[in-house]
Amino acid sequence: MQMPFCWDRRSPAHAPENHIAINGTVVVSCHLGLSSPGKTTTLRLFSSTQMDPNTGKGKLSAEAPLKGGKKTKAKQGAVKTSTMTYQVTFFVDAEFGTPGAVVVKNGMRNDQFFLRHVHLDMPEAGRSIHFDCNSWVYPYKKTNADRVFFINTSYLPDKTPGALRLLRDEELRSLRGSGRGERKDWERVYDYDYYNDLGNPDKEDHARPVLGGSTSMYPYPRRCRTGRPLFKTDGVTETRKHMINLDFYIPPDERFSPTKLAEVLTLAVQAVTHFVLPESKALFHGNINSFRSFEQLKGDLYRKPQQPVVDGQVMDKLKTSVPSHKTYKQVSKMVKETPVNFPIPQVIEHEPEAWRSDEEFAREMLAGLNPVVIKRLEVFPPVSRGGKESSITAAHIQRQLELEGRTVQKALEEKRLYILDHHDYLMPYLRRINTQQGVCVYASRTLLFLKDDGTLKPLVIELSLPSDGAGDGEISRVFLPASQGANGHLWWLAKAHVSVNDSGYHQLISHWLFTHATVEPFIIATKRQLSAMHPIHKLLEPHFKDNMQINTLARSILLSAGGILERTMFPGKYAMEMSSAIYSEWRFTDQSLPNELVKRGMASKDPRTTDLHLHVEDYPYAVDGMDVWRAIDGWVRSYCAHFYHSDAAVATDAELQAWWHDVRTVGHGDRQLDPACWLELDTVANLAESLSTLIWIASALHAAVNFGQYGYAGFMPNRPTRCRRFVPLPGSPEMAQLQADPDRFFLDTVPDRFTTTLGLTLIEVLSTHTSDELYLGQRATAGWTDDGEVLQLLDRFRDELRRVEKRVTERNGDLRLKNRKGPAKVPYTLLFPDVGNVGGKEKGITGKGIPNSVSI
Repeated sequence: MQMPFCWDRRSPAHAPENHIAINGTVVVSCHLGLSSPGKTTTLRLFSSTQMDPNTGKGKLSAEAPLKGGKKTKAKQGAVKTSTMTYQVTFFVDAEFGTPGAVVVKNGMRNDQFFLRHVHLDMPEAGRSIHFDCNSWVYPYKKTNADRVFFINTSYLPDKTPGALRLLRDEELRSLRGSGRGERKDWERVYDYDYYNDLGNPDKEDHARPVLGGSTSMYPYPRRCRTGRPLFKTDGVTETRKHMINLDFYIPPDERFSPTKLAEVLTLAVQAVTHFVLPESKALFHGNINSFRSFEQLKGDLYRKPQQPVVDGQVMDKLKTSVPSHKTYKQVSKMVKETPVNFPIPQVIEHEPEAWRSDEEFAREMLAGLNPVVIKRLEVFPPVSRGGKESSITAAHIQRQLELEGRTVQKALEEKRLYILDHHDYLMPYLRRINTQQGVCVYASRTLLFLKDDGTLKPLVIELSLPSDGAGDGEISRVFLPASQGANGHLWWLAKAHVSVNDSGYHQLISHWLFTHATVEPFIIATKRQLSAMHPIHKLLEPHFKDNMQINTLARSILLSAGGILERTMFPGKYAMEMSSAIYSEWRFTDQSLPNELVKRGMASKDPRTTDLHLHVEDYPYAVDGMDVWRAIDGWVRSYCAHFYHSDAAVATDAELQAWWHDVRTVGHGDRQLDPACWLELDTVANLAESLSTLIWIASALHAAVNFGQYGYAGFMPNRPTRCRRFVPLPGSPEMAQLQADPDRFFLDTVPDRFTTTLGLTLIEVLSTHTSDELYLGQRATAGWTDDGEVLQLLDRFRDELRRVEKRVTERNGDLRLKNRKGPAKVPYTLLFPDVGNVGGKEKGITGKGIPNSVSI
């Protein structure tokens, strides 16, 4: 409940001579045992219209303490939260004018609090004043500085009221920091660093290369600098206090809200408890067996409720890894009370055996969890970058094509041949991966034909290994579709090896590198160079929510040496090095959906109208994605046009140009020498294109490659992450084993039961929408801006997203569109915006909804 603001001229007993009283409310979230701010916290107001000649900044009111405090409790699942609403009264002189910033001083000794917003109503002026905060405020005793939050009015730099200009510049300078020293939790500093925190050179086989800082060796996006001490062993790798550190430095504005913190810690700690810590020797050194049958796999994972057994050593390790003792107590209680029940994945929920079919195998390339890799084949046979031709010949596919009434040349001309290509990027690593990681992995090429009914038909699979010796020779085997006998068993195994390739590429590249890692430099640059009052900062703010915190957790738990990704994905310790090689060819300009589809040959642009034509018309990711892209692009272009009335206004915006320079030369500095990587930020059109691309990556692209993980990969045989056996050769003892018991041989080939369960726990967490999710078109509060025209533009954006939802639903009900559900009967909803899902009323594994940001 918000208390009214008023200019109280009738209370001389309370207001000093010639002063007026301003009343308002302060809303704070309290959680995880932290103290409420209470009377020790004070606020002051900066005037936006009256300058103090002594400071060059707006006049500053006297300190005003918080009063009262009404607690509102809520429980969302196992997470208990409470909100405190305080009253505050400011006394200012009669000429103070309109407040432009609020200064918050946390007077508590140790605890921080999460400040939602400060709201003031001005009935006499016909407006309200709103300060959107959504940040942790640390004690003044630690920070030696007050927190400043600006009004919700947007100002381009040259339009900033004179009384706020110096304050605006000071705030940005403080956020950039000095680039020196180790960051403390309470510091708000945004600086760049390399990925030098993944390894441990003091531990055997845990040294990892530093990623970033070179355009040729290991190029990579930058992360947020923490400044932790370096290992003396190599002098370049950052140390960490614990193997699993849930409390790495992140600027307070980027930390989870109390609700999100509790939910994510609960989910993450359950995974840590069972699968991550090396102390869990029963997992990593004990009885690691294959599943004996598919029936056992399904029964053990999905049908029997599993109550977690929380090991004492694990909980001791947890105690040293979370922010506070009170946090530890509440999270450990939630972990003990919450059983681990794995839900049945969508891919086997309605048609348990459909995943085995060639039709479903191919459909998931267009509508599964990694629909961003398939390309149109333009040259036959496929050719490697070095010019070496594939071992696939026309004879391998001609019979299949004749059944469709085509020749190879005719199929190429009609744009009906497609390829899932996991060959070139893998070959340089395969020898090391297979000899040092204890896995059996091929590089693969899968060719497919586009049938008249719009579905894809697999034609052939090529599996390749490096030849013996140190050269670049290859040994390749070619497999043709078959459903029975020995050839049918071999074809099934070949598909599994393709899925292993695709699973590794998906998690490491499509998901981590192309969304999580590439967005973080934009966040750092935005906070360093664009004031919170800048309209582009306000546009982008919701699309950065929780990204840096999630990335920090990922570096600690998933990507680090010995982490979950190394233990579950086939590249093992070479995973991040391989992602660096792929990043060396990344271009930001290619990341807009239209450009990305054209680059893969999945679409072409009409040179006269620039309209996009899809070559696979029933391509659910692309069809729904283009609807979402057009909605985002329309919103962004109208927003930019509202603030920038000419190209010159973009080119002369000093903050905007500094932001773009930061992104290109530092945050993504290893890609600055490629002239095709970036647009020049000199026109309104180029600004809108760049912003639409960034928002697309953070929202829709991430949703498309993240939230379907459990639905499709939750059943490991459909998306295995590594193989323990090669495909047997004819006449070998292994071939006899395969023919004697194909199911058992398959289960002995794909990940063992413990690796499977570890991976399952991870993707269950990653596929979950939390209760504080903000979806595309939503904002944390209605008061994020006071610009009525912008709010109208946002309403139009929401309306367009609702129309997108209607079209998605209609397509899923159209039986002619066979790729929308496929044999597994899983409707494509990953790009269903879900605008109406407000306040987390629908959370968990929903398989739909586009969050604003890379929030999990």
